[in-house]
Amino acid sequence: MSRRIKLDVSIILQKATELVDEYGLDQLSIGLLAEKLEVRPPSLYNHLDGLNGLKQKLAIQGVKKLNETMLQSAVGRSGDDAVRAISKAYIQFVRMHPGLYDASTRFPDANDQELQQAQEAIVQLVVQVLDAYHLQDEMAIHMVRGLRSILHGFTSIEQMGGFGMPLDINQSFSILINTFIEGIHAVASNEDGWIQMDN
Repeated sequence: MSRRIKLDVSIILQKATELVDEYGLDQLSIGLLAEKLEVRPPSLYNHLDGLNGLKQKLAIQGVKKLNETMLQSAVGRSGDDAVRAISKAYIQFVRMHPGLYDASTRFPDANDQELQQAQEAIVQLVVQVLDAYHLQDEMAIHMVRGLRSILHGFTSIEQMGGFGMPLDINQSFSILINTFIEGIHAVASNEDGWIQMDN
């Protein structure tokens, strides 16, 4: 008889991450997770608040792990090199953990304080990276939003198989990030005269 696994939240989340990365977030269920952990489903409810509770924990873990990955890539870098580094780290994380990343963008409770703190940590990391360009406070946030849109948009299209043309995806990504960086320099050199969109 095999020895029963001693469950805790970290073990449950590790297996759940493997499952969503392999099968997708929408295929995750308490039953499937229990089967893969070789336990009965009621055992999981001692550690989780149902499927939504599990997805919430995955969302928090996904955001935290993405932040850790980006932070490590930024160490010892600044300016353009740091922007390229965190952007590359972002796309590599999504490629390695597509299901976990999906979970980090589709959380049941947006008001969860731990989730909000994890999300804020990523924002602050990008703000710190952009400090090198000496942007005004509001413009720095605009640039954070812009970079987030580029990274999330590109990786989402890639995960959906949307880049069908026979061109190097990595080269496309590099061109996109370099264009964004050129835009930062343009804004930084003439921020007061930057064109505003009509509301």
